Amino acid sequence: MTTNLLNNAITIDNKIQHGKPILTGTRIPIAIVIGSLAGGMSYEEVMEEYGVTQEQILASLAYFSELLNNEIIYPMEKPS
Repeated sequence: MTTNLLNNAITIDNKIQHGKPILTGTRIPIAIVIGSLAGGMSYEEVMEEYGVTQEQILASLAYFSELLNNEIIYPMEKPS
């Protein structure tokens, strides 16, 4: 099963990277792009390191943002 998201920029395919979201046409997981940015890499460094475009980086950020917006958080009670 293949699902394309965000104008076909992100693909989820059970046969590629165990179904993790990737940049379409690559085997680069979105988590790698987001993790690299979170680790302090610039857009330019990510583009050079992984051979991706700025549009692909922005699509990765948009996908991640959408995931966070739809996340349900259950507060934990403090132990007595």
